Amino acid sequence: MSEEFDGSMTLRSPGKESIRQFVIYAENKVGWLNDFITMLQEVDIHLLAISVLDTTDSAVIRVVPNYPKDLARLLKSQSISFTERTILAIEVDNEDSIKKVTQALLAAEINIHYVYSFLHTPNQKPVLAIAMEEQETAEDALRGYQLKILSQEDFTR
Repeated sequence: MSEEFDGSMTLRSPGKESIRQFVIYAENKVGWLNDFITMLQEVDIHLLAISVLDTTDSAVIRVVPNYPKDLARLLKSQSISFTERTILAIEVDNEDSIKKVTQALLAAEINIHYVYSFLHTPNQKPVLAIAMEEQETAEDALRGYQLKILSQEDFTR
C-alpha cells in the first residue's frame, strides 16, 4: 500500500449521486485495517461509514467514502480487491423510527440484505446504510413513509 496516489485527481464535487459502497476483500492480518485507514488519511479520503466482517482467512470490509472515484482509483493502484455497488443512506429521527424503514420495505415486499450505520451524520440525525433488492422501488416506498434518502452531496465536507 505504498505506491504514489494523488488524492486531488478528481474534481471533488460529488453532486446528487447515489451513495457508493465499496466491498474490500482483505487478508485477515493484524494491522491491515490500520494501514488501510492510514493510507486513506494520507490522500484525504474520509470514511462516512464502515462495517467489517471477519472470517478465518479474510476480512470483508464495507466502506462508504466521501470521494468514491478517488477511492476506486486508489484501490486499483494498490491492487486491492474490491467490488462496488450503490446503497441507500436513509436518515432516521431516532432508534424508534427504524421500524418505519422496515415497514416501508415490507410493504413494498423488498428484502434487506444488510444494514449498518454511518459515522457521519450531516443533519445530526442517525443515518442507516441499507443494501437491498430493487433499489428504485425501495426509494419510492421509503419516500412514501416520509423518510429522507441522502445523496453523496449530503455528505460533502
